[in-house]
Amino acid sequence: MEVPLTELKEGETGVITAIKVGFGHGRGFGHGIRKRLADMGLTPGTKITIIRSAPFNGPIEVYVRGYKIAIGRNIAERIFVEVQR
Repeated sequence: MEVPLTELKEGETGVITAIKVGFGHGRGFGHGIRKRLADMGLTPGTKITIIRSAPFNGPIEVYVRGYKIAIGRNIAERIFVEVQR
């Protein structure tokens, strides 16, 4: 089942299926953010694990390709994953 990255709980793992950004989502969510995510290793088919989710809609810390990365919640909502159980 495909869900936004924000739906995963701490310790859960998924595989990125899509990054749904583009025009109409507000400023900064076009091609530039897709490239930035790709530069960080966040591409479809990549395994990603939630390390920590900050309170009060703060960033989500993830483990991907051997690195820990913090992602803003507004961007994480647009990264879709297939949950690995």
